[in-house]
Amino acid sequence: MLRTEDGVRIDAAHTPSARTDVGIVVAHGFTGSWRDRPARRIVHVLSGYGGVIAFDFRGHGRSGGETTVGDREILDVQAAVRHARVVGYSSIAVVGFSMGAAVAVRHAGLRGGVDAVVAVSGPARWYYRGTRPMRQVHWAIERPAGRWAARVAKRTRIAREEWDPIPMPPHEAAGLISPAPLLIVHGDADTFFPLDHPRQLYDGAREPKELWIEPGFGHAEAAATPELVRRIGKWISSNFS
Repeated sequence: MLRTEDGVRIDAAHTPSARTDVGIVVAHGFTGSWRDRPARRIVHVLSGYGGVIAFDFRGHGRSGGETTVGDREILDVQAAVRHARVVGYSSIAVVGFSMGAAVAVRHAGLRGGVDAVVAVSGPARWYYRGTRPMRQVHWAIERPAGRWAARVAKRTRIAREEWDPIPMPPHEAAGLISPAPLLIVHGDADTFFPLDHPRQLYDGAREPKELWIEPGFGHAEAAATPELVRRIGKWISSNFS
């Protein structure tokens, strides 16, 4: 159990690796959990490339508090990164999926202290409603019935308060990550965010940066194959050789 700077308890797990110098923090998507089967599969694969700290964002699973859907969650990532440093990892990469990708980018840009960032299936900007899944997400966030459904069905507690002020969007935060390398991974079959999102992230970032558009890849953890996760692990290792 970790604790954030603003006092929220964060449920987390540490999976050691034969490689003891690299720590990988994994940040899940909205309504997800490190305990979900797809997330545990990703942790298992990434543990071949470094020790893994996986956690539940505030308002998710067994963590405390309520989710702010990408705003204060940077403090949750900070708590996990801090723990990875305490464990003894000298090089830290953060791998985020969907909402976790937005948070990973914003954390690296605004707080720093990480050595590499991977954003998988992440949005470039806020309030996007151009796809049916994202209209459903906004219903869950903005409507009392939606918040109730998220709590009951997904164990996700959503804060009722609107953002004030509106957080810096990921595509702007991406420009603050350098000199840490940024890898953006997105599928051409993503039903949540079309390809203008990863391209806007990439255009907003400075070198070193890479963009992988993956044919047939859907959205986030559920669609990430072991082979794709291994390629991400190899990319992390290549930056820490």
